Amino acid sequence: MPLRALPDPEKAKPCVLVIDDDEAVAWAIASRLGHDFRVVGLTEPRRAVACACEEKPGVILCDIHMPGMQGDEVAFALSQEPCTAEIPLIYLTALVSPEEAPDLAGVFGEYPTISKMASTEELREIVAATLGIVEDDEDWDEAA
Repeated sequence: MPLRALPDPEKAKPCVLVIDDDEAVAWAIASRLGHDFRVVGLTEPRRAVACACEEKPGVILCDIHMPGMQGDEVAFALSQEPCTAEIPLIYLTALVSPEEAPDLAGVFGEYPTISKMASTEELREIVAATLGIVEDDEDWDEAA
Protein backbone atom coordinates (compact mmCIF):
# COMPACT_ATOMS: atom_id res chain seq x y z
CA MET A 1 0.00 0.00 0.00
CA PRO A 2 1.57 3.34 -1.03
CA LEU A 3 2.11 6.05 1.54
CA ARG A 4 -0.17 9.05 1.41
CA ALA A 5 1.47 12.32 0.45
CA LEU A 6 2.09 14.60 3.40
CA PRO A 7 0.30 17.94 3.36
CA ASP A 8 2.30 20.89 2.10
CA PRO A 9 3.10 23.05 5.16
CA GLU A 10 3.11 26.17 2.95
CA LYS A 11 -0.51 25.50 1.98
CA ALA A 12 -1.44 25.44 5.68
CA LYS A 13 -0.33 29.05 6.15
CA PRO A 14 -2.93 31.80 5.63
CA CYS A 15 -2.65 33.16 2.09
CA VAL A 16 -1.96 36.82 1.34
CA LEU A 17 -2.40 38.03 -2.24
CA VAL A 18 -0.20 41.04 -3.08
CA ILE A 19 -1.23 43.01 -6.16
CA ASP A 20 1.37 45.55 -7.28
CA ASP A 21 2.61 46.43 -10.75
CA ASP A 22 6.15 46.64 -9.35
CA GLU A 23 7.45 43.07 -9.04
CA ALA A 24 10.15 44.24 -6.61
CA VAL A 25 7.47 45.47 -4.20
CA ALA A 26 5.62 42.16 -4.38
CA TRP A 27 8.88 40.27 -3.70
CA ALA A 28 9.78 42.59 -0.82
CA ILE A 29 6.42 42.08 0.85
CA ALA A 30 6.61 38.34 0.25
CA SER A 31 10.01 38.19 1.93
CA ARG A 32 8.70 40.22 4.89
CA LEU A 33 5.56 38.13 5.38
CA GLY A 34 6.72 34.74 4.10
CA HIS A 35 7.66 33.33 7.48
CA ASP A 36 4.08 33.55 8.76
CA PHE A 37 1.99 33.61 5.59
CA ARG A 38 1.87 32.07 2.13
CA VAL A 39 2.29 35.11 -0.12
CA VAL A 40 1.21 35.14 -3.75
CA GLY A 41 2.42 38.09 -5.82
CA LEU A 42 0.53 39.40 -8.83
CA THR A 43 1.83 42.17 -11.11
CA GLU A 44 -1.13 42.18 -13.50
CA PRO A 45 -4.09 43.82 -11.72
CA ARG A 46 -6.51 42.70 -14.45
CA ARG A 47 -5.92 39.10 -13.29
CA ALA A 48 -6.80 39.91 -9.66
CA VAL A 49 -10.25 38.33 -9.63
CA ALA A 50 -9.15 35.11 -11.36
CA CYS A 51 -6.07 34.80 -9.15
CA ALA A 52 -8.06 35.47 -5.96
CA CYS A 53 -10.67 32.85 -6.94
CA GLU A 54 -7.88 30.33 -7.55
CA GLU A 55 -5.69 31.08 -4.51
CA LYS A 56 -8.49 31.90 -2.03
CA PRO A 57 -6.44 34.39 0.01
CA GLY A 58 -7.51 35.44 3.47
CA VAL A 59 -6.53 39.03 2.69
CA ILE A 60 -5.49 41.06 -0.35
CA LEU A 61 -2.86 43.82 -0.29
CA CYS A 62 -3.39 46.04 -3.33
CA ASP A 63 -1.39 48.97 -4.65
CA ILE A 64 -3.47 52.11 -5.22
CA HIS A 65 -1.71 53.57 -8.27
CA MET A 66 -1.06 51.09 -11.08
CA PRO A 67 -1.04 51.56 -14.84
CA GLY A 68 -3.96 50.04 -16.70
CA MET A 69 -6.11 49.37 -13.64
CA GLN A 70 -6.10 51.43 -10.45
CA GLY A 71 -6.52 49.91 -7.00
CA ASP A 72 -10.11 51.17 -6.67
CA GLU A 73 -10.97 49.44 -9.95
CA VAL A 74 -9.43 46.21 -8.62
CA ALA A 75 -11.40 46.58 -5.37
CA PHE A 76 -14.62 47.13 -7.32
CA ALA A 77 -14.00 44.11 -9.58
CA LEU A 78 -13.28 41.93 -6.53
CA SER A 79 -16.46 43.17 -4.81
CA GLN A 80 -18.57 42.15 -7.81
CA GLU A 81 -17.41 38.53 -7.93
CA PRO A 82 -19.12 36.15 -5.46
CA CYS A 83 -15.94 34.13 -4.75
CA THR A 84 -13.93 37.28 -3.88
CA ALA A 85 -16.50 39.76 -2.57
CA GLU A 86 -15.91 38.85 1.08
CA ILE A 87 -12.09 38.85 1.00
CA PRO A 88 -10.73 41.78 3.04
CA LEU A 89 -8.60 44.26 1.07
CA ILE A 90 -5.89 46.58 2.35
CA TYR A 91 -4.49 49.29 0.11
CA LEU A 92 -0.73 49.70 -0.23
CA THR A 93 0.69 53.10 -1.01
CA ALA A 94 4.08 54.70 -1.44
CA LEU A 95 2.49 58.17 -1.37
CA VAL A 96 2.65 58.53 2.41
CA SER A 97 4.99 57.61 5.21
CA PRO A 98 3.98 55.04 7.84
CA GLU A 99 3.24 57.93 10.21
CA GLU A 100 0.89 59.57 7.69
CA ALA A 101 -1.00 56.37 6.73
CA PRO A 102 -3.55 56.67 9.60
CA ASP A 103 -4.54 60.05 8.13
CA LEU A 104 -5.89 58.15 5.11
CA ALA A 105 -8.61 56.43 7.18
CA GLY A 106 -11.82 56.71 5.20
CA VAL A 107 -10.17 58.35 2.18
CA PHE A 108 -10.43 55.13 0.18
CA GLY A 109 -13.82 54.06 1.46
CA GLU A 110 -13.96 51.19 3.89
CA TYR A 111 -10.50 49.89 3.02
CA PRO A 112 -7.60 50.43 5.41
CA THR A 113 -4.34 51.73 3.95
CA ILE A 114 -0.75 50.93 4.87
CA SER A 115 2.41 52.59 3.66
CA LYS A 116 4.78 50.42 1.61
CA MET A 117 7.46 51.84 3.89
CA ALA A 118 5.78 50.46 7.04
CA SER A 119 7.92 48.26 9.23
CA THR A 120 7.69 44.49 8.87
CA GLU A 121 6.08 44.38 12.30
CA GLU A 122 3.37 46.89 11.28
CA LEU A 123 2.73 45.00 8.05
CA ARG A 124 2.47 41.65 9.85
CA GLU A 125 0.21 43.15 12.51
CA ILE A 126 -2.32 44.62 10.06
CA VAL A 127 -2.41 41.40 8.04
CA ALA A 128 -2.79 39.24 11.17
CA ALA A 129 -5.48 41.54 12.60
CA THR A 130 -7.38 41.50 9.31
CA LEU A 131 -7.21 37.70 9.29
CA GLY A 132 -8.39 37.60 12.91
CA ILE A 133 -5.14 36.06 14.10
CA VAL A 134 -4.22 36.93 17.67
CA GLU A 135 -0.69 35.92 18.46
CA ASP A 136 1.10 35.87 21.77
CA ASP A 137 3.35 38.94 21.52
CA GLU A 138 6.42 37.00 22.67
CA ASP A 139 5.94 34.26 20.06
CA TRP A 140 5.17 36.84 17.37
CA ASP A 141 8.38 38.76 18.09
CA GLU A 142 10.46 35.58 18.08
CA ALA A 143 9.15 34.69 14.62
CA ALA A 144 10.40 37.98 13.20
